[in-house]
Order: sequence, then structure tokens, then C-alpha cells
Amino acid sequence: MRWKKGDPSLPPSVCSIPCRTGERKKVVKGVPCCWHCERCEGYHYQASEFTCELCPYEMRPDVNRTGCVPIPIIKLEWHSPWAVFPVFISMLGIIATSFVIVTFVRHNDTPIVRASGREMSYVLLTGIFLCYAITFLMIATPDVGVCSLRRIFLGLGMCFSYAALLTKTNRIHRIFEQGKKSVTAPRLISPASQLAITFSLISVQLLGVFVWFAVDPPHTVVDYGEQRTQDPLSARGVLKCDISDLSLICSLGYSILLMVTCTVYAIKTRGVPETFNEAKPIGFTMYTTCIIWLAFIPIFFGTSQSAERDDEPITGGADGRHHTRIRKFLSQRHKKLPWKPETPAASRQINLSDKRKRRRFAFLIRPNYQH
Repeated sequence: MRWKKGDPSLPPSVCSIPCRTGERKKVVKGVPCCWHCERCEGYHYQASEFTCELCPYEMRPDVNRTGCVPIPIIKLEWHSPWAVFPVFISMLGIIATSFVIVTFVRHNDTPIVRASGREMSYVLLTGIFLCYAITFLMIATPDVGVCSLRRIFLGLGMCFSYAALLTKTNRIHRIFEQGKKSVTAPRLISPASQLAITFSLISVQLLGVFVWFAVDPPHTVVDYGEQRTQDPLSARGVLKCDISDLSLICSLGYSILLMVTCTVYAIKTRGVPETFNEAKPIGFTMYTTCIIWLAFIPIFFGTSQSAERDDEPITGGADGRHHTRIRKFLSQRHKKLPWKPETPAASRQINLSDKRKRRRFAFLIRPNYQH
């Protein structure tokens, strides 16, 4: 027999051809020797000649779809652009903060440093330094130790900063409110008292962290849901610390409360004599910080799920807030410190033309009074 196309091979005399690898046989109803071949789709693999089964949640089908293989696990790498930029900004911040700390220590007894409130300035600078350093913990490979340090220092650095600023603005407010009523100085305005108040505020944050440790010990988790794509070959598991969004908000909530309270006091003290207080630069710092916080929250919770989601917005937003605070130390008065350390501090005298004001604020202008 000669075929029309000249092909001498015999045509197959079968109802269905064998299925390829990764395909199952779907038998035609009423014709048991005939079937249709269906490919195992999605995260299914060929379990037998006639069935496809779903791979376990942490696995995906292999290339031939004859079995399952573990989903690759990823994390934020140091060479990633999402990590390089925050690290660069943090290094600049650490260098600037270290420069200010060294300058303050070298000129610790000069009029400018004394007028700045040395004790509270060192607390504030410590907080800023810790906030920049947390960037490296956020990028480090998650493990129990790293997760523990993240919980401690993520909110602690900001708590140091905001507690110091709150204590400063509260002190200024109490001094001038007391001056309107009496000639006696208000209580708890000495450097030792200010440090005691500041560390009392900080201890609340530490207590909350220790309770968090007791209720939910730190550990790592691989999140396969963030990057579980429709194409199994693109699926990835994200290694991260098991910190929920609610836990993160609770950790940062106390710092936000301190920030808001400090902003309120900065608004209240905006009208005191400019030559005396630091309320105006503190107020500017807090207004800017509030704006950054308002931008940070929707960015963090609104970004798409990714390996960088939990780290890059936090480090980026934190760096922006800390740059704002470090600029406060590089104000016009502190710019002179490295080159003219003995320059007298700006006069803190208020208008004393009124004898009543002179009596009320006498404790502020005593020669031996340390601000």
C-alpha cells in the first residue's frame, strides 16, 4: 500500500498515545482503553499514572514534575541594593554622631557644652548612635541571637533619644511655668534629676521588651507565603525573625508616645525667650520627625511582600529620623565648638526690665546655676 505523502511507516492503531513525564492519564468515560493527557499544573506533581498531588507547603515540583523539592530560602543580602543604601546612610550617621561625641568629650568643660546640658546631650547622642547601629542588625542573617538583639535595640535607641528630648522640653516648660507663679525654682531640674527621669522613661521600654521575651521567645521562621508565586520555579521562602506587625507596632508604640508628648511640650514652650531655651530647635526636630513617621507607617504596611519589606523601610525611615536629630547638634552654636571651644554660650538672660520678672526668674540667672 502506498500512502499519499510517501511515508512508508504505518500509522499507529491506538486510541491514545502514552502521556509524557509530568502528565496524568484522564480516562475517557465508557472507553477504558482511551484517555486524555493532562499536565500537572501549579504546585502539583505526578504521583502516579492517573493522579497529580499537591506538594507540601514548603516544597515545589521539580522540573519534570515527578516529585517535590524544597523551595529555596532567601534573605536580605549585604550586596543587595536594598541593603547597600541603608548601610551607606548609617555609616554616614555613625561617623557624624561619633564626631559630635568626640568633640563634646574633648571640650567637655567649655561654655558651649555646659550650656547644651552635657548629661542629656550624651544620652541623646547614645540613642542616635544605637539607632544607626540597628541597621546592621536588620540586615544580618536572622538567628536567635540576632532576633533577640533586634527586639532590644529596635525601640531602645529611639527611646533613648525621645526620652532625653522629652525631659529637656518638660524641664523648660516647668521652669517658665513655675516662674510665672513663684520665685522658687521647680523641683527635679538638676542634671542628676534629669538623668533619673530619663532612665526611668527608658526602663519602661526595657520592661516591655523583657515581658515580650517571656511571652514570645525570639526565634526565626521561614515565610513561604510572601513569595509563593504562580510559577513554582520562581517561589522563594523568606528567612526572617518571627515578629508580627502587631508586635512591631507595640515595640515602637512607646517611642511614638514619647515623641508625641515631646512634640506637645515643644509647642507649649515655643514662646519662651529664644536666648534661653532649646525648645525651638527641638520643636523643629519633632515636627520633622512626626512627618517622617507619618510617611513611614503607610510605606511599611503598604509595600508589597518581599524579602526586603521588613528591613529596608525600617532602616530607611529610622535613618531619616536620626539624621534630623543629629542636625540639631550641628546647629549654629555647635558648629563653632571644634574651632572656637571657649566662645561664651549665648546669653540666657531674659528681659529683666520688669522687677517682678527679675525676682521670679532669679534662680535662672544665678552665676553658679548649671543649665
